[in-house]
Amino acid sequence: MGPVRGLERELAPDLARGLMLALIALANSVVYLYGRPYGVRQHIVEEGMLDRLVSVFDVAVVDGRAYPMFAALFAYGVVRVFQRQRAAGVSEGEAKRLLRRRSRWLIVFGFVHVVLLFPGDVLGLYGVLGFVLVALIRVKDRTLLVAAASWSVVVALVQGAAYMMPSDGERSFFFSFETTDPLEAMALRPLEWLMTPLGMLGVGCAALVGTWAARRGVITDPARHRALLTLTAAVGLTLALLGGLPAGLAVGGFWEPEGTAALWITSALHGVTGIAGGLGYAALIGLVALRIGNRRGPMVLAITACGERSLSCYLFQSVVFVALLSPYTLGLGETLGTAEVAVIALATWVVSVLLADLLRQAGVRGPAEVLLRRLTYRTAAR
Repeated sequence: MGPVRGLERELAPDLARGLMLALIALANSVVYLYGRPYGVRQHIVEEGMLDRLVSVFDVAVVDGRAYPMFAALFAYGVVRVFQRQRAAGVSEGEAKRLLRRRSRWLIVFGFVHVVLLFPGDVLGLYGVLGFVLVALIRVKDRTLLVAAASWSVVVALVQGAAYMMPSDGERSFFFSFETTDPLEAMALRPLEWLMTPLGMLGVGCAALVGTWAARRGVITDPARHRALLTLTAAVGLTLALLGGLPAGLAVGGFWEPEGTAALWITSALHGVTGIAGGLGYAALIGLVALRIGNRRGPMVLAITACGERSLSCYLFQSVVFVALLSPYTLGLGETLGTAEVAVIALATWVVSVLLADLLRQAGVRGPAEVLLRRLTYRTAAR
């Protein structure tokens, strides 16, 4: 009835979370750059060729692709927790109450994260999503897939509209990242957080598909679903690359969309294909986990340790980025380019993997995971 123990955990979800935190670091670190003209999708306008190429990679391969994968795994986890509670003899009502309690605390964690560090927090959004998923526990599979397809239309409309206006060189949102007063930035962040879901609507589609997949044990038994995983990885990642490349080329300055219609289509394509990319990444890592099996070397153990402590590692990234890049700390976000900040992002991820592995070897969970589990499972513990 309590939280899942280390030896009971499945490889694929933790491996996926651990690897995708590298992409999360790449996506989030770019937002901290400031002090220069802003171009397409609010990325700074780069002059150096390396910076421009890294910008293309960030937008086409990373931006809007990692968070949908996390949403799919989040939904997978919700279903698995519910199934595990029911198998242990817990009533359906009590299992739902546990999941709602976990979702409430995720919203609280997200709010604290926002106030202190990062207005683009996704924990609160996943907390809200948790309430939706609990309400859909008994919804038919067909309804889930129809709802996911329908919601993708909303994603296209909203994402297209969000970036349809040509840039005037000024920042149009997330003003706290260029605010020199830490108290003023702290006051701005909760207001900016309220706008964050508009840029992450795709997580809803991914979560619905993740719920469907969890009911069938697609990741739990990847050998039985190898064909589905292979097709999802191939189609999803191809669509993500093709749909994200126009926006990436525009951000990198290799192509200039002419008019609001071109900007709308470019952004809509980027948003919708990001959902396919998130599912594709999850499927690909499921196949990798299948190939690894029980042959888990030091690198796999370290990355899965990071995935098992993904909440703590996610928050750790924000601490590092604020300390190095914010204008009221070291202020490196004013001088570093996209390529340089990518190096910092990946280095931060590597450090988080090493720290997580040290905790694994010591038999210690991540501090944020410990707190969330205690708050969530307090009734079961009593």
